[in-house]
Parts: sequence; C-alpha cells; structure tokens
Amino acid sequence: MSNQTVPTKGNLLATKKSLSLAKTGFELLDRKRNILIREMMALIDRANELQGKIDKTYEEAYAALQMANITLGICSELAKTTPVDNGLNVAYRSVMGVEIPMVSLEPSPAQMPFGMTSSNSLLDDAYLKFCNVKQLTAELAEVENSVYRLADAVKKTQKRANALKNIMIPRFEQTVKVITEALEEKDREEFSRLKVIKRQKQAKAAHAQPSGGDGPATA
Repeated sequence: MSNQTVPTKGNLLATKKSLSLAKTGFELLDRKRNILIREMMALIDRANELQGKIDKTYEEAYAALQMANITLGICSELAKTTPVDNGLNVAYRSVMGVEIPMVSLEPSPAQMPFGMTSSNSLLDDAYLKFCNVKQLTAELAEVENSVYRLADAVKKTQKRANALKNIMIPRFEQTVKVITEALEEKDREEFSRLKVIKRQKQAKAAHAQPSGGDGPATA
C-alpha cells in the first residue's frame, strides 16, 4: 500500500483488514512449507534406501548376465524374445496442492520368455534379477520425481512467505501507524478547536449579560 494513502477511518479499517489477511496468509504458508518439508525429507530417506538397493541389485543382475553370456555365448538373440512391458501406470495424489506421482508396475509373469533348451538357470537368474531392477527403478523414479516437485513447491512457498513477512506485513503495519497517528493528530486539533470555540461562546455570553445596579431608579 502506498504511503500516500489518505488518512481516513475507512482506509484505516481496510488496511487493518489487509494486514490481518497478510498475517493469516503467512501463517498458512509457513504451515504448508513445514508439511512439504516433512514429506520431502521422508521421501529423501526412502530414495537413499532405494538407491542402495538398486545399486546392489544392478550389480547382481549384471554379474548374473555375465555368467549367462559365458555359458551360453552372447544372449542378444535370446533377449529379443523378451516381450515389451506395458505394465507401467502413473497416477497422482495431492499433498498441500502439490501433485505427487504414484508409479505402479504390474508384476512380470513368472514364466520365462525363452525356451528351456536354449537357455539355462543362469540366464533365468539374470532375467529375474533384471525384473527386480525394473521394479526398483519404477519406485525410485516415483520418489525422485516427488522430491523434485516438493522441493520446487517449498521454494515457491518460501518465496511467497518471505514476501509477506518482509514486505507486505511491514508495509501494512507502517501504513496503519501513519494513518493512526494522522487521525489522532486530527482528533487533537479538533478537540483544541472545540475548546477555543467553547471559550469564545462563553466570553460572548458573559459580555451579553447586563450588569446589576445600573438600571434607572423607580419613583
């Protein structure tokens, strides 16, 4: 609000209302920020746990694939028999207005896509481990994308809260102070003016009254 606001009672009431709304808005934004941060920190812990699992599972999967390649030769032709996976689904949930993805992956069938005569148990083990890697990757993608969205929301919420706390609220408070002081000064001037008018009226009334004993004597 401009410092040139006309100091009237109407503007004072309007500014106090704006100040109250700004304080309420700051409290809500601060609460939202704290909730988003708690949600984000929980997801970060989950992401770290998933990252550790996925690193270990990738290592085991590639080691199993290496053993399968050693015993069967390069398994590129067998890999072509693996069907395309279309079981990935994405839905969303809302956390304080922030859309968080929920990634689900339908479990792969237990039956191996290649024949028993052209493969062995080492290739089966590699296939199962890579299926596990795929599941963990989907979970990690969900968590990391959620963390990114929450971090962006926290940043925007913090920016808005800072604008209210450091700019808008002090500005409204200063405007309320200026208007209040101006109205109080105006009231003091009006009170002094009324006192002067009252004294003037009393003086005129005193001069208008006739003095006793000065009238003509009666016969």
